Amino acid sequence: MTRSTGTWTLTFLLITLSVTPLRRITGRNELIRYRRMLGLFAFFYACLHFTTYIWWDQFFDWGAIVKDVIKRPFITVGFACFVLLIPLAATSTHAMQRRLKRRWQQLHRLVYLIAIGGVVHYWWLVKKDVTQPELYASVLALLLGFRLVQRFINTAPRISIPRQS
Repeated sequence: MTRSTGTWTLTFLLITLSVTPLRRITGRNELIRYRRMLGLFAFFYACLHFTTYIWWDQFFDWGAIVKDVIKRPFITVGFACFVLLIPLAATSTHAMQRRLKRRWQQLHRLVYLIAIGGVVHYWWLVKKDVTQPELYASVLALLLGFRLVQRFINTAPRISIPRQS
């Protein structure tokens, strides 16, 4: 159950990150309406993932949980990503978006760091066959690469060539 909820968390994070590239490629701007819901699904599964860890894996032994977070790097990264997801979920409403203005977008850019951390968390968890984490890493690299290319294209200086008469 813990592995399954973690996989769904990462899957929904990547689906959420794919909305903007899909919207730009297809021109279907209505896709943007689903991004918030998909992000909240990712948070929901992250909550389930965290709950199964503290309940089924650690049996609410808070001392053992703290030791585990400190001792095992993949748990540390996963826990940090979960903590970073909380303010994103808490500020996902239209009212918070209006209240935070520009800071809302800056805050929600943490999703890139969270997604990278989620892939690292999964990669470090797997001991032998890293095929699945490699797949998630490849999809994430593609999605982040698309954004970098778009940013470069949008900020590149335009060169105007004078016409010959």
